[in-house]
Amino acid sequence: MPTDELHKSAIVIDGLIVSRWSREVFEDMHRGGLTAANCTCSVWEGLRDTMINIGRWKRAFVEHADLIMQVRSAADIRRAKALGKVGIILGWQNTSGIEDRLDLLEIYKDAGVSVIQLTYNTQNLVGSGCWEDRDSGLSGFGREVIDEMNRLGMLIDLSHVGPRTSSEAIAYSKRPCAYTHVAPRGAFDNARNKTDEQLREIIDRGGFVGVATYPPFMKTGANTTLDDCVELFEYMINVCGEANVGIGTDSTQGHGDDFFDWLRQDKGYARRANPGRGRAPFVKGMETLADYPRLTEAMIRRGWPESRIRAVLGENWLRFLGESIG
Repeated sequence: MPTDELHKSAIVIDGLIVSRWSREVFEDMHRGGLTAANCTCSVWEGLRDTMINIGRWKRAFVEHADLIMQVRSAADIRRAKALGKVGIILGWQNTSGIEDRLDLLEIYKDAGVSVIQLTYNTQNLVGSGCWEDRDSGLSGFGREVIDEMNRLGMLIDLSHVGPRTSSEAIAYSKRPCAYTHVAPRGAFDNARNKTDEQLREIIDRGGFVGVATYPPFMKTGANTTLDDCVELFEYMINVCGEANVGIGTDSTQGHGDDFFDWLRQDKGYARRANPGRGRAPFVKGMETLADYPRLTEAMIRRGWPESRIRAVLGENWLRFLGESIG
């Protein structure tokens, strides 16, 4: 099957995008053949600013209805594909948005927030992030948060979470968890990457891994190509199994240095928790969200069978999301 035809007919799901949301970005997502994506609407923000971000998304669903639509389930994602629109899954990269109130989780669920990462790099009320010197583990409040997320059908994301907190969350949760956007530490030693043992641990409990095609997490750095990304997928497939791996680009299209500086500071303003400086480089050949077809081309060039390409592009994510959020 020709590349264009294969990509156009495939379900394509991205486990994490944190771009600077705009009409241009939505057009690129649509042009790239994206079926759905977990789109970040809260990182360091508290209750008020998170609600403002969600309000902006609600307005975007009206103003850009020709390109995007909100999705809350696997059935919604299939509907987006049929309508030729990009399905937006609202997600968080931290639990700052609930502050210290468990009862807010149901309100956010009603608003369409379907994926929540427990911590973002540092310590919070739930547990520790991956850039803390000492991982305190899952707190009592963290167990309550997991219980409520399990009840509501919200996916627990552990991508930026510390190793001990992640392990305790995986063991405690009654529903499978996910690393929505990670790279393997076995391929490149970075505190944000996950060891093979951590990857197997989440898969053994029914979880899922989105592969971050994010140059700072890869040994090739700013020189990373799409062929390097396909090699990374193969590493993950060998560790996790072909059915348990999908895309999680961690795309930051449109953001400048100020955004990255805000992300890397503890709580967005305090100590620098992450050693990086300035904006992150893009994969060569995948500089925008319009370039997903080039990833498909690289998979074909690598000799992948059509079944594997379709699975990794999105069918694996679709199955897992159907099991985890409905």
